Amino acid sequence: MLACGVVASAAFAPVSLTPRASAARASVQMETVSDLKGLATSLNPVVGFWDPLKLAEAEFWDNTNEETIGFLRHAEIKHGRVAMAAFVGYVLQSNGVHFPWAPYPGFDAAASAAMSPPEQWDALPYAGKLQILLTIGFLEWWSEIRVDGTPHYMKGGKPGYFPDFDTKPDLLPHWIGFNLYDPFKWSKGMSEETKATRLLAELNNGRLAQIGIIAFLSEQKVPGSVPFLKGVVAPYSGEVMGPLFGAGAPSIFS
Repeated sequence: MLACGVVASAAFAPVSLTPRASAARASVQMETVSDLKGLATSLNPVVGFWDPLKLAEAEFWDNTNEETIGFLRHAEIKHGRVAMAAFVGYVLQSNGVHFPWAPYPGFDAAASAAMSPPEQWDALPYAGKLQILLTIGFLEWWSEIRVDGTPHYMKGGKPGYFPDFDTKPDLLPHWIGFNLYDPFKWSKGMSEETKATRLLAELNNGRLAQIGIIAFLSEQKVPGSVPFLKGVVAPYSGEVMGPLFGAGAPSIFS
């Protein structure tokens, strides 16, 4: 993930456990294949429900079909969000847009601007790559432990839900800053209808972003594989499946 805003609020007000538990139970709803078909029609009535691999009928790791659907729904939303950040980051970095400061000692802005986004990643110091991967690992951990009492997405919880950082600030090593989703509370008064519409838009945009970022990388590794991007993105000699190594990447250290 090229960018992840790690943000949270400092305020925390303890609440009674009973209302929270009741709210959590009320929000539990296991989705079925029928629900997926209805969702598919809402997302794209022309394509509709399309599942050639029959994943919606699977039962992963001895879980029920409903639990598996919860896993797949959450995975799609999460990967869509990452892809949207990656797609925007790729476009910006390809056009020389970067932070107005040196992200690490020895950074050469001119050399970096001449590189493609994968080459820029390869040229990052190893310690910097590990910091980014550890941050992603922390976000995964925080989303799985359900500190606010909401049900897990494989147990009827809302797919794509990410707990606020200010829910349990005592579990964090230090104050983070703002919540990951809606740090400025702009959606506080948003109607349920608007939220539902935006969730559908997020799914569609996430699917397009996944196609987009894979198209960029495919054309870079196999020139001509995506004719529309031929000559738009530069060939890449590194290894996209080896993100910690950066074989063939030029150095941007002065």
